[in-house]
Amino acid sequence: MTETKLDEAALGELRGSFRGQVIRPADPAYEEHRKIWNGSIDRFPAVIARCAGVADVIAAVRFARHTDLPVAVRSGGHSFPGLSLCDGGIVIDLGMMKGIRVDPETGTARAQAGVLLGELDRESQAFGLAVPAGIVTHTGLAGLTLGGGIGWLMRKYGLTIDQLVAVDMVTAGGEFVKASEEENAELFWGVRGGGGNFGIVTEFEFRLNPLGPMVMAGPIFWPMEESPNVLRFYRDWITDVPDELTTIVVHRMAPSLPVIPPELHGVPVVAVTCCYAGPVEDGEKVVRPIKEFGSPLLDLCAPKPFLTHQAMFDPSFPAGWWYYFRSCDLTTLTDEVIDIVADHAARMTSPLTAFPIFHLGGAITGVGEDDTAFSGRSAGHTVNINATTATREGFDEEREWSRTFWSALEPFHAGVYVNFLMDEGEDRIRQAYGARKFDRLQALKRTHDPDNFFKLNQNIPPG
Repeated sequence: MTETKLDEAALGELRGSFRGQVIRPADPAYEEHRKIWNGSIDRFPAVIARCAGVADVIAAVRFARHTDLPVAVRSGGHSFPGLSLCDGGIVIDLGMMKGIRVDPETGTARAQAGVLLGELDRESQAFGLAVPAGIVTHTGLAGLTLGGGIGWLMRKYGLTIDQLVAVDMVTAGGEFVKASEEENAELFWGVRGGGGNFGIVTEFEFRLNPLGPMVMAGPIFWPMEESPNVLRFYRDWITDVPDELTTIVVHRMAPSLPVIPPELHGVPVVAVTCCYAGPVEDGEKVVRPIKEFGSPLLDLCAPKPFLTHQAMFDPSFPAGWWYYFRSCDLTTLTDEVIDIVADHAARMTSPLTAFPIFHLGGAITGVGEDDTAFSGRSAGHTVNINATTATREGFDEEREWSRTFWSALEPFHAGVYVNFLMDEGEDRIRQAYGARKFDRLQALKRTHDPDNFFKLNQNIPPG
C-alpha cells in the first residue's frame, strides 16, 4: 500500500468540523472499516469519513473536492464490484446514519442512507407495513434503491423506486438539495434507477404498503437432476399466478442450515422459493401446485413471519466470502434456456455458489418505461449467476464457470439490471439503460456533476 500525501491543513479542518469519525491508515479502526462485503475486493483508501449526519457528508464532499481525491460512497458496502471502496481516495461512509421514522397514519417512512434492509423491515413490520426491497437483510438500502430495487414484494408493490416519494441529496458541489415529483423532478427521475451518479442521497422517503406480518413463504427442494422438469412445470405455472406471488428459482448445493436435514447438506438441488404478499390462506391455495409437483426432497414453504422469510438468504451471503456475478434479463424460460441452465448448474463445483432466477412482471410493469431511469420493466426474468467461494481457493475456477454460463445465455439476453453489473465498462452500462435513456442520463449528469466527481459507480459520464 502506497501512502497518499494529503493536505494536512485541510485534513485538520475536516477533523475539527466532523461529528463522525475521520479514519486514516495508521488508525486502529482502519482495517475494520476499509473492509466491505465482497472479500475478493481489497483496496486501501487514504481517508474513511464515517459521517454522522448531513453536515458531515457536505464537509467530506468539499474536502474531497479541495484535495482532488477519488471518492467512493458506501452505504451497506454490498456493491458486487466493490464500488464502495477505492485505493488512495476517500470513502464517504454513510453507515452511521441509521435514522428511521415510520408514520403509520400517513403510510410513509423516512430512512437515512446508512439503513440496512432488515432495519427498515423491522420498523415497518411493527405496523404491518413494508417497503418492497431486496432479499438479503444486510444489504444497504441506498444502493439497492438507487439502482431500482428488486425483491420479494416486487410483483405486488413494484420496485423499491416505485414507492419512493422524495430524497434529500448532497451534490458534487457540496450543496444540499431535495428531489421529488414536485421539486427537481428531472433529478428525481434520474435517481430512480440511475445509481449514485448525481450526488449522495442522505435520506429517502417511501410509501408503505400493507403486509403480513405472516406470509406464506419458503423454498421447495428437488434433486438438481430434476431441474429441466421442474423449470418446465414452473414456467407454465407462473403464467397464471397472481401478482401477490413472487418466486425465485435457485440452483445450489443444499446449505448446512438447521432447517435442512443433515442428510441433505451438500446435495445438489433446485429450489423454488415463494413469497405470497397477501392472506396466508390465499397463498396456500396459490402455491399448492408447485408444492405437489414431482417428489420434493424438502418443503419449507409454510406460514411464517415476513421478517423470518426476509432473512432466509442471509447465511448464504455473509460478509467476507469471495463473490463474482454475471447477470442478464430474459424474456421467458424457453426450452433452450432451460437446457442451458440445467447443464451449467450441474457444473458448479463450489458448495457456496447459488444462482437465483427472479420472476419479474406484475406491478413492475404497471409503471411506465419512461417514468423512471430504471430499464427492464418488460423482462420476464433476471438471472444472477453468482460464483462464490469462502476464500481465494477455487475462486478463479468458479468465476470462469460464471462467465461461461453467462456467455451460453447470450443469445437470449434481454437487458441487464444495473445493480447486478460488475465492472463491465460504459458499453454495458449503456445496454443496461438503452441508448435513449442513457443520453437523457448523460444530460442530467452534465447539469448536476459536469466534472464527473461521482464516478466510482456504474458510471454515466457527462459526455
